[in-house]
Amino acid sequence: MVERYVLSIDQGTTSTRCILFDHRGRLAAVAQREHQQHFPKPGWVEHDALEIWRNLQRIVPQALSEAGITPDEVAAIGIANQRETAVLWDRATGTPLGRAIVWQDTRTAPLVDELLRDPGEEFFMQRCCLPPSTYFSAPRLRWLFEHSPGLRERAADGEVLFGTMETWLLWNLTGGPDGGLHITDVTNASRTMLMSFRSLTWDDELLDFFGVPRAMLPEIHASAEVYGEAKAVLPGVRLAAALGDQQAALFGQTCFSPGEAKCTYGTGSFLLLNTGDRLVRSTHGLITTIAYKIDGQPAVYALEGPIAVTGSLVQWFRDRLGLISSAPEIETLARTVEDNGGCYIVPAFSGLFAPHWRSDARGVIVGLTSYITKGHLARAVLEATGWQTREVVDAMNADSSIALKELKVDGGMTADNLLMQFLADVLDVPVVRPMVAETVSLGAAYAAGLAAGYWPDLKVLRRNWHRAAQWLPAMDPARRETEYEDWQRAVERSIGWIRPPRAS
Repeated sequence: MVERYVLSIDQGTTSTRCILFDHRGRLAAVAQREHQQHFPKPGWVEHDALEIWRNLQRIVPQALSEAGITPDEVAAIGIANQRETAVLWDRATGTPLGRAIVWQDTRTAPLVDELLRDPGEEFFMQRCCLPPSTYFSAPRLRWLFEHSPGLRERAADGEVLFGTMETWLLWNLTGGPDGGLHITDVTNASRTMLMSFRSLTWDDELLDFFGVPRAMLPEIHASAEVYGEAKAVLPGVRLAAALGDQQAALFGQTCFSPGEAKCTYGTGSFLLLNTGDRLVRSTHGLITTIAYKIDGQPAVYALEGPIAVTGSLVQWFRDRLGLISSAPEIETLARTVEDNGGCYIVPAFSGLFAPHWRSDARGVIVGLTSYITKGHLARAVLEATGWQTREVVDAMNADSSIALKELKVDGGMTADNLLMQFLADVLDVPVVRPMVAETVSLGAAYAAGLAAGYWPDLKVLRRNWHRAAQWLPAMDPARRETEYEDWQRAVERSIGWIRPPRAS
């Protein structure tokens, strides 16, 4: 039987989906299943890793059935995943030790504050190029050790395994307790605060500092590499790629050259700029990350600007304020007015991410007058995404010394034409959307197919990329800069809202 498809697993924050792609990068079948979000305390966000594994076992056969194919027609499997979410499980039984702690979880904020004071940000930046943040995995591990008696000892004895979601799924797919592979890739390892960015190996000093036993950590591999064959779900099919979801989107957008960038607009938004084999240490509030590594080739690096709240601001406008009944309605409502009426919304619901990194910020609406209507508010909601993107692009231009010439976009919010035009206007560069919107899944498929020989090289993948839509800048430059200054003034008012607790 001819291997006609590559199967991609996108294990995301709210759901897991399985997509089959053909040689031309076209979607052949898709199956998706949501998983429950658990919020046991304010600021805590958790997932049930077993539920996610069971969902995967259901959706893979669904996708094959929809395409009318058998497993021997699948050339390889690639996985993309929510990145910093931490899972601990028992090596012998495969049972998770409690729920997974999600990347959005902020329970480690007090610990992060301690790390910023001592040993300070520079200690970590020199070793893993990441600042202390609730965003990353290592503080979660230390928190778990401090709150779970005997856990560190069990981990040191090899009884407890750690991984991000791709590690958990790869282990189960390759046999679980019966010889499952305990591996991760460089993109996910780079988000733990435990990996050296230069050697691409676990860093002894960081392991010692966080008290993380090496025995619990997965082996670090390339992003595109044949790791082994599946024993469960699709027995005999090669597992050939793993990437963090945003790196997968960069790969799916075929941003293979330095200076090429993409932004994925979802619940939050993530802008990545390829910097090639050059490790650029940001001095403007961005994250240095691994973009991808193809087996046998040097790692490719990137600068990343994560924005915490973009699509979720639209959800808040819909669900909490009740001003629209569906997300697409926001564009219609925003078009009832010519501009924002002088109103700006800074959605710092749980602080600001790049380039500010201020956990003491909270959301503000400024410029309210009796003139403002819900149409102006709707426009301010959309414009918040544009202005936050502009801040990140300015930081990237400053860090990389390469002015952005075009932004490739993907994700659910790209269906909003008003927002996409506003992005082009405030960035003053063309904004381009590809034919295949599922770029996270496509990137995982591309990496797996490349490793398995399904596609011969990156040039073929570039030829698969086709433009679906383009927006060109049309805003008066003076207006652009005046409104950007107003946005920055609004941001200043959001910072410092949360005051440190008073000493008793």
